[in-house]
Amino acid sequence: MAQGSGRRPLVADKRYGRPGAKKRATKPKGRGFWGLFTGKPKPKRKAKSASTKTATRAKPRNPTRRKKAQGPVRGLLGLILAPFRWILRLIWSFSWRIGMIGCALVGLAVGFQYLKLPEVSTLLDGRARGSVTLLDHEGKVFAWRGDQFGGVVTADTVSPHLKNAIVATEDKRFYRHFGLSPRGIASAVRINLREGRGPLSGHGGSTITQQTAKLLCLGRVYDPAEWDSEAAYERDCRQGSLWRKGTEAIFALAMELKYTKDEILSIYMNRAYMGGGAYGAEAAAQRYFGKSANQLNASEAAMLAGLLTAPSTMAPTNNLQRSQDRAATVLRLMQEQGYLSAPETKTAQANPAELSQAAEARAGGYFADWVMDTIPSYFGDQTTEDVVIRTTLDQRLQAAAEEAMTYIFENKVRQGSKAQAAIVVMSADGAVRAMVGGRKTRVSGVFNRATQAKRQTGSAFKPFVYATALELGYSPLDVVLDAPYCLDVPGSGEWCPKNYTRKYYGEVPLFQALRDSLNIPAVKLSEAVGRDLVRRVAGDFGIDNEMAEGPALALGASESTLLEMSGAYAGILNGGSSVTPYGVSELRLVADDVPLMGRSGGMGERVIRPQAAQQLVWMMEKVISGGTGQRAQIPSWQAAGKSGTTSAAKDAWFIGFTADYVAGVWMGYDDNTPLSGVTGGGLPAEIWRETMVRVHKGLTPKPLPMTEPAPLQQPTPPEPNRRRNGPKPGQELGRVLDGVLREIFGQN
Repeated sequence: MAQGSGRRPLVADKRYGRPGAKKRATKPKGRGFWGLFTGKPKPKRKAKSASTKTATRAKPRNPTRRKKAQGPVRGLLGLILAPFRWILRLIWSFSWRIGMIGCALVGLAVGFQYLKLPEVSTLLDGRARGSVTLLDHEGKVFAWRGDQFGGVVTADTVSPHLKNAIVATEDKRFYRHFGLSPRGIASAVRINLREGRGPLSGHGGSTITQQTAKLLCLGRVYDPAEWDSEAAYERDCRQGSLWRKGTEAIFALAMELKYTKDEILSIYMNRAYMGGGAYGAEAAAQRYFGKSANQLNASEAAMLAGLLTAPSTMAPTNNLQRSQDRAATVLRLMQEQGYLSAPETKTAQANPAELSQAAEARAGGYFADWVMDTIPSYFGDQTTEDVVIRTTLDQRLQAAAEEAMTYIFENKVRQGSKAQAAIVVMSADGAVRAMVGGRKTRVSGVFNRATQAKRQTGSAFKPFVYATALELGYSPLDVVLDAPYCLDVPGSGEWCPKNYTRKYYGEVPLFQALRDSLNIPAVKLSEAVGRDLVRRVAGDFGIDNEMAEGPALALGASESTLLEMSGAYAGILNGGSSVTPYGVSELRLVADDVPLMGRSGGMGERVIRPQAAQQLVWMMEKVISGGTGQRAQIPSWQAAGKSGTTSAAKDAWFIGFTADYVAGVWMGYDDNTPLSGVTGGGLPAEIWRETMVRVHKGLTPKPLPMTEPAPLQQPTPPEPNRRRNGPKPGQELGRVLDGVLREIFGQN
């Protein structure tokens, strides 16, 4: 092309690139990525102003300088952190592997426990011991002993109030967790540390599932070969070590897999100890409120739920007010969690639960304690079966004795006195109807002065001296000389008994000597008939203790219990037959109709003739109608008895009977401190009267079984000591003994 034409020279297109070079994709000019979608050329950008360009380029980057500045720093940090990064990577590598192994082991442990868990029905009654239910003579329950289990309850059959109260108090997230509560555990650890204890000491943060696992002792059953006692077994089950907590958690997880929530709650409600020997909700409801667990109202349910934290301390039989205060807190928790409305809570708190009459008696008191001591241990406190015992107790008479005791000590005894007293009421055949073993009548498991206290009997023993004489043929009208009298006791020297009044009354008939409780005639009569015979008669009547050897035997120097003495007097009332006091009428197992034991006592062999017994009753009636026991008189009723006061007034007795009942009263101090101004014919006689007035309320008066002696036929006695009503069996023996005494001691 000629130069200067202004056209560009023709140049052939480059069809091929350089060998090995990739061919670039071309795109329409002016379209680009925008054009592909819109089909329009890409809009041109606004040109930047010169000032903007200048500002942008004012500080040109210098990547070389920055690299030079940061390179040494990064290199140094990298060198320092490199080992730590390596250690962290190593720890993570081990951690997740160990975690996986741990989870696998836990899973295996949970699965192993799962396979070992039995059916729910076998876990509901977990008692190692059985229960003893005591019935009165009418068949009404008045006491319990042992581990009481009222029967199986479930979350469906129990009162909804009780179910809600337990969940609200023990584990409010029970229906939402998987058996463990991390939040609860963390909270418990925080509280323990704040209170200065170890993290696992004190509050445990256990769920109901974990508590149930602990109640089951993680599936371990009591074995006497492994544990020394049940107490050791229970201590082992309550361990709080870290290993134990971990095992408990695994067991709880297995339970959650095996059982439903309601089944777990049912096990808990049936096995939990709720104080007073009651295991499970049904036993506790029966023991404290006399009703079934499905009938509990909100107040009663709250009281039972409140026992779970400290069953022995919070038991309403120990402190009703403390138990009611705890129940008020449980009611508040139930309201906060929506189980009760505000008005319902207010009503329940204003009407706290009250104990039933049987619960107020605190498991039967002294009488129940005595009955449990009289039966074989394998039917009593060591029983593994549920036993029912029908007893001789009359609850009306028991209340009468308790009221009489309270009345006298509140109105007749000086305030602050520590003197004690005991009462026994029984029938003529020895069936014990009431028993009070001390001033505090509503107690159990304490010292029983009616059955355990052996005390000197004083003049209350004299009827057995006269019983021996009457059996030998003496008459109540026979005369004995009340005059100064001394005996030489081997090893002790001369002994001269004195009357309580320090006076002498000359010739007195036997009935008067007993009526006025004269000591010298009683000793003379005992020496005349023989101490061995007196001991034999007293022993046959039931005074089963070692009796005094010396002449003071006649004045009650021997010791006995109130129960024994009352039983011996019952023998006099029933016509002269021995009596074994008893409280058990029948013993059987709950599931059986045939009794395993029958009556545990009653009347035995004859000790003295009925005529002698009836004459002795006539003599003892004079004691109350005109003698030392006049303060024991009962309006409209004939009564017979005898007072007794020991040396220095350490013991005071009054024992007597009507045609229906025998009652005995003892009074004194546990430490043998002398009574101040008290004799058997004083306060003990008044306690006896108050008891018997209440006992006979509503009954028709009956005459005593007594026989008045025939008048004397011989006005002149064959001996100066006594007049006798003709020769009778045994009188010759008495005359010979009197002659021997005169020869030995030179006495008239």
